[in-house]
Amino acid sequence: MIGAGAIGGVVARALRDGTVPGATLSGVVDPAGPADLPVVSLDELLSTSDLVVEAAGQRALAEVGPQVLAAGRDLLVVSVGALADDALLAKLLSAGPGELHLSTGAIGGLDLLRAAARMAPLSRVTIETTKLAANLVQPWMPADQAERLRTTAEPVELMRGPAREVTAAFPKSANVAASVALAAGDWDVVEAAVIADPAAELTSHVITAEGPAGSYRFEIRNRPSPRTPTSSEVVPHAVLGAIAALAEPRVVFR
Repeated sequence: MIGAGAIGGVVARALRDGTVPGATLSGVVDPAGPADLPVVSLDELLSTSDLVVEAAGQRALAEVGPQVLAAGRDLLVVSVGALADDALLAKLLSAGPGELHLSTGAIGGLDLLRAAARMAPLSRVTIETTKLAANLVQPWMPADQAERLRTTAEPVELMRGPAREVTAAFPKSANVAASVALAAGDWDVVEAAVIADPAAELTSHVITAEGPAGSYRFEIRNRPSPRTPTSSEVVPHAVLGAIAALAEPRVVFR
């Protein structure tokens, strides 16, 4: 594991406790050094692992992802939003012999979008993400805007535009927009929106797509992570599901 926070910590402890058949925890790379997990260096991790899970953020993926793949280790990426950077994606894809895997994270329907886009290019794709307003404050926001966001009594649309731009502006909240764009196979066709709602007890993602294959609409409503409300509580379990499928593939939807 690279990262042992709200996502990586749940995954690492589940692996440590033997809840994923065929998979064990070889170590965690995390400067915070959680006392109940085996903290190791990256070199140690690469020498003892077959699969490395990145759960430390977009910067960490850019810094260590190519090294992991070049060492012949497979890499499961949680911070999919980092792949809005075409240069980074190209670097990861060419860094092998390790294989690159992407976590589905907080959403579903990606397999159907990919199938529809493979049949014929999608003509329009949208994703609207609604989260609790206070959890969407960003470092780049002026102080007065951040304060209005913390105290608003009404829903506020913070940004709407190309998925690549929205992903860059909300790196901890818009990984899903990147996942949709990658599944659709075309960043330019995907419009993303981020909406702040002071009454949003659940995080919602509404995905629509249209093309020759058909018309699609998915609505996902997830409980936020108690530790890191910018993420959904289900995300580490999506990661564990991916690890289980890689460790002991039995009946797996692909």
